[in-house]
Amino acid sequence: MLDKTLPEPRKTLPEPLFVFELANNHMGDIEHGLRIISEFGAVARDYEFSFAFKLQFRELDTFIHPAFKDRADIKYIKRFSETRLDNSAISRLVAAIKAEGFLAMCTPFDESSVDRIVEEGFDILKIASCSFTDWPLLEKIVLTDLPIIGSTAGVECIDIDNVVAFMRHRDKDFALMSCVAQYPTPHAALQLNQIDLLKERYPNLRIGYSTHEDPDETTPVAIAIAKGAALFEKHIGIATRTYPLNAYSANPAQTRAWLDAARRAYEICGLSGQRIEPTGQELAALRDLRRGVFAKRLIAKGERVRSDDVFFAIPTHPGQITANDWSKYTLFTAAEDIPAGAPVNEAGTNREQVRAKVFSIVSRVKNLLAESKGVVPGEAELEISHHFGLESFEQYGITMVTVVNRGYCKKLIVVLPGQKHPEQFHKLKEETFHVLHGELRLWLDGEERVCGPGSVVTIAPGVRHAFESETGAVFEEISSTHFANDSFYTDEAINKNAHRKTLLRYWLA
Repeated sequence: MLDKTLPEPRKTLPEPLFVFELANNHMGDIEHGLRIISEFGAVARDYEFSFAFKLQFRELDTFIHPAFKDRADIKYIKRFSETRLDNSAISRLVAAIKAEGFLAMCTPFDESSVDRIVEEGFDILKIASCSFTDWPLLEKIVLTDLPIIGSTAGVECIDIDNVVAFMRHRDKDFALMSCVAQYPTPHAALQLNQIDLLKERYPNLRIGYSTHEDPDETTPVAIAIAKGAALFEKHIGIATRTYPLNAYSANPAQTRAWLDAARRAYEICGLSGQRIEPTGQELAALRDLRRGVFAKRLIAKGERVRSDDVFFAIPTHPGQITANDWSKYTLFTAAEDIPAGAPVNEAGTNREQVRAKVFSIVSRVKNLLAESKGVVPGEAELEISHHFGLESFEQYGITMVTVVNRGYCKKLIVVLPGQKHPEQFHKLKEETFHVLHGELRLWLDGEERVCGPGSVVTIAPGVRHAFESETGAVFEEISSTHFANDSFYTDEAINKNAHRKTLLRYWLA
């Protein structure tokens, strides 16, 4: 029979997560350790964050070399030996941590301790900075299914890279802690900008901040939150006559101040990852400061309202179009007569948005240029010629890139598939068309020519010419200096259209 039992869901790290690091502050006294867990459980209940309580495991019988077990003159051997807890005491601490609603977290310093962490049912596994590249320990750690956090104090970027890759290849839920191994850490050594470095270098990992500063200091956690840290760790404890606290561990009152600072920081930083919705009050205040659009002259019903027809001034009237609405991508037509000096209102105009149309044209022009394998100067301006308006651009129009215009002129002309350029002539300019890509049908004084890649045609002043392309075409126009008023169209409606061009400067990006 098939086993239909569903696998347990993978454990993951909640965010934000605040970690209380007990370390050796239980002082080897189980009752003192239980009191710390209880009092910090009362602290955590007043905050909406997720919390973990962290222990440290060392299998001291094998962790310390046999010849050094009794060396009280070696700082860490003395501390670890004096604060040692037996297995039953550790199990009581873990049970108390979970009873207070904390996630249980632990740092192993040897392979045997990893097994103990799994047996005790811990939720999160931590790698200390000193063990970050302890490869025998890492090989053991990745055999668990627990989420893993690694502290990075003193670790080179190349080593962080290697461990991140090691974890990624094993599909581990892995996070990094920015950390400085000075106890306590002075201001100048906090180096909170390392959070930025880790976030930029490892954009798919959660980045945290492990603190060792003076426990009265609350500014660093607020800065870390503003920088986007999502995990936070602080050494904690309770001072008694028997067990004084070290200089970097926080008591309950100091921890409350730390968490209050974090809560204020989250409130101040606000929404993350998306743009906030402005309040009605904010919008009203901004609108009062915007310039309104006013008619310079009488604008008759049905007329296109153009920049030359208006001016911008305050105060802005309710329902009035503002300078913020005015752009080359937004076209307004008068729906009623607008007297000189009167506000141009939403209700009195019809609005047409052409941004999407223009961007579609640019996209197709870029694609055709790429197909032609042509190289376009980065700062070149794109001119969209729409002789009968953008609405007719698909049938009548071209786009032009002016490469140089001095005593001579060179333009790159793009004709999209199916486009026609209406008949025109120049009184001063002589020009030569050099077809680079596609097929161009050209009429010179009514005589038709079909031009393919490599075709060169010179057009003398006064010669009427029109062209079109069924396939799309790209050609160079090489000429004497281009004069702004030297294009004359057979169709007088085009000559009278002073707004038949849209110019774009930054279109290649």
